[in-house]
Amino acid sequence: MAHEFLILSDQMRSEQGSHSGQKKIDFDISAEFYHELSAHPRSFAELRVGNCSTPLGGTFSPCSLGGESIREFTLVVSTWNTDLWKHSYLKTCTQRELKYHRKTMDGDAKYLKRKVKAGSLDVHPIEKALVVNYELEATILGELGDPMLGERKECQKIIRLKSLNQATDISTLAKEVIGKCKLIHPSKVAEVEQLLYYLQNRKEKIPLNRSGSTTTDDDDPNIRIGSASSHRYSPVSNQFEHEIANINNLDEYIELLYEEGLAKIKGSHMILQLARNPDNLEELSQNETLLGAVSRVLREEWKVSIDLTTNIIYTFFCFSTFSQFHPVISHYKIGSLVMDIVEYEINRYQQWLDEKNRKKRRGSSNSENEELEKRFEAFRAKQEQTLRVSFYLLLNLAEDIKVEEKMRKKRIIYLLASVLNRSNEELLILVISFLKKLSVYTENNDEMKQYSVIEKIVPLVTSDNSDLVNAVARLLLNLSFDLEHRAKMVRVGMLPKLVQLLNDDRNQNPVCCVLYHLSMDDKVKSMFTYTDCIPIVMRLILETTEEHVDLEVMALAINLAANKRNAQLICEGHGLRVLMQRAFHYQDALIMKMIRNISQHEGMTKTLFIEFIGDIADAVQRASSDEFRVECVGILGNLTIPDLDYERMLTEYNLIPWMKSKLLPGKGEDDLVLEIVVLMGTCATDSSAAQFLCKSGLMNSLIELLKAKQEDDEIVLQVVYLFHLVCTHENTRTFVIQETDAVAYLIDLMHDKNPQVQKVCDATLDIISQIDEQWAERVQREKFQFHNAQWLEVIQAQGGVQDQNPIDEFEQLVQDSEDLDIMPEPLRPDHMIQGMADLDLWSSSSEYPDEEESVIPSLEKHRPASARKGRPRI
Repeated sequence: MAHEFLILSDQMRSEQGSHSGQKKIDFDISAEFYHELSAHPRSFAELRVGNCSTPLGGTFSPCSLGGESIREFTLVVSTWNTDLWKHSYLKTCTQRELKYHRKTMDGDAKYLKRKVKAGSLDVHPIEKALVVNYELEATILGELGDPMLGERKECQKIIRLKSLNQATDISTLAKEVIGKCKLIHPSKVAEVEQLLYYLQNRKEKIPLNRSGSTTTDDDDPNIRIGSASSHRYSPVSNQFEHEIANINNLDEYIELLYEEGLAKIKGSHMILQLARNPDNLEELSQNETLLGAVSRVLREEWKVSIDLTTNIIYTFFCFSTFSQFHPVISHYKIGSLVMDIVEYEINRYQQWLDEKNRKKRRGSSNSENEELEKRFEAFRAKQEQTLRVSFYLLLNLAEDIKVEEKMRKKRIIYLLASVLNRSNEELLILVISFLKKLSVYTENNDEMKQYSVIEKIVPLVTSDNSDLVNAVARLLLNLSFDLEHRAKMVRVGMLPKLVQLLNDDRNQNPVCCVLYHLSMDDKVKSMFTYTDCIPIVMRLILETTEEHVDLEVMALAINLAANKRNAQLICEGHGLRVLMQRAFHYQDALIMKMIRNISQHEGMTKTLFIEFIGDIADAVQRASSDEFRVECVGILGNLTIPDLDYERMLTEYNLIPWMKSKLLPGKGEDDLVLEIVVLMGTCATDSSAAQFLCKSGLMNSLIELLKAKQEDDEIVLQVVYLFHLVCTHENTRTFVIQETDAVAYLIDLMHDKNPQVQKVCDATLDIISQIDEQWAERVQREKFQFHNAQWLEVIQAQGGVQDQNPIDEFEQLVQDSEDLDIMPEPLRPDHMIQGMADLDLWSSSSEYPDEEESVIPSLEKHRPASARKGRPRI
């Protein structure tokens, strides 16, 4: 049986005479040790521990010790002189013996200096007593009187008042208290009277069992009042609640842990009471005997009593609420042990459930079923308390990411997912919060898919507990970043349930974020049509009293407006009008972005914008916000309405000079420049507007823009498409060919790495080739050289003439081909252009591109700009 001794040895003292060092040694306690103690009841010169002996001097009185009655003790030996053991005492498990040894040290008072500073006065929360707070400063002096070690501690003294009743003379009693307690200055008599008057009229909550006259406790700095807990959970055992724990009796509580039955549960309950007071945690964390005892009992006997288990786990949970005590918990490996306990309890619950169902299937009587159900409910109630405090302890320890990783390896997610079918709302809130914390890592998300977390929390979305619903919504928000989780949410029918939560102010924000993530999928956008989401979102936007609507609500509304059917629902009644009014009133760019998404849909929705074109065009130059201006230009660019007079709009609102100024390199933001080019393309669909754009000189500005922004795929694509639209009109294509350098730049971009740019360039050059033979020949030559570049390199490497035209050179190479091993098939110029026959950009009935096969991608779906490395410099 190994025990730990703390020995203060003079051999470890420094030369300056500082406090002696400490060292821990493990000894085997033999029967001879107990014999030596009993043989020398007052004093002895030698103490034998196993095969070791330690010389001792001085006098002390060990209590009556029996061989089997001692379980743990600490032997402390102190010295300040290398030749003489100054004093020694034995700290046993009884408070009486400890006090006795403390008294035997009075002869050494010259080495101890105490200073007491009086503090505040208060009343005892339960008893008829006054509490005197004071500060005790103790200093240990050396032989020459110099201070060697000092400590300061906050202490309390309790003055119990036996004779206090309704007939007591408060003034007389106050003077008696001050006379007997030196810690209270006579100047505080008025304050003492006031506190006594309060005690005299206070109603007692708990009957007092103690009696006696007005007394004062010993001037002991260790006396402390056991206070009520501020923690969330209540203790499991209520049969000991009438007893109040005192930290002075801690050794007695530790002794109870070595007893059996209720005594052990009582000991754990009293220790728990002390741990629930945060003021006691520092002192308890330094008591290695206590921590070793409770951790050993938990490790060895957690299957014996669930009350005992819960009390001890709850004690460590109190430590876990403060990060500085986490190393203490880790030292005793409590986290790993608690996870084993939780797994056992979950399996135990399943066994109970299976047994109950099996007995019901066998056709047991109603009385047996009722008795079984009652026992099962009692078991579940106690077990859920254990699970709750266990998960809370693990959640606090998971603050350390390394500890959290260890928990993941021990299947913490499986344990949490296993209790999601419980009905205890407090336990569910804790479990959901724990899962939310774990869900920030991809590895944990993958495990949650494996254990069907989404399916298990579906019933919780409609719970009446607002805290639980809020926790579920925030967990769903974390999970909704994953595509598979989002698909699973839709598949299990969670969408309409989440939409209903938009009416709950507390859960509105996280639910909006989840719905926003779901709305990113085009297929899911159409499913919102069959819910009440559109009316609710419109109400949230229009009823907002602040200047700007919540960002989450607007993000959801913008996504929903990208669907045609949703846009029609938004515009029903006067929906578009009221949105326009609010957007212009507050210059709200987000509402304008929502309106811009509505404007992209073909059909009746687009015609609703005709009455607002003047306001939007006027706001292009008058808007105070650049973001608002961009959205206004974007809306105008979407309005491809056949009957709209674009030339009048450009002239009446003087947009041409403004667009020229913004198209200059470095004068406008890229987003605004892109939208201006799109607007010009929309106007160019009309023949008269296209001619007006050519005469205004904007084509040359576009050439300069193309030079400056050749690395931006979006801008390059829209500029090329604008040239394409201008070339479709007979009255403007001649202007592009003869008055601008656009054709040369289109030829350079014909072999661009971006396939969309290639298609538009090819289609535009085809139109130009039909009306200009010179450009047609040059286009053919460029395409021949590009598509046959490798073959031409081989021919030139074998001695071909480099100064001839490529086509002439090809003919010459064919004539001299007898020197070649392989004779290629002769190519005619009309065969040199590869890929043209496969390019079908036009419908048979119109000279304009067909809507369904347009080569221009939807501008509302942002296409990432391609890296344009290798594009020919213009």
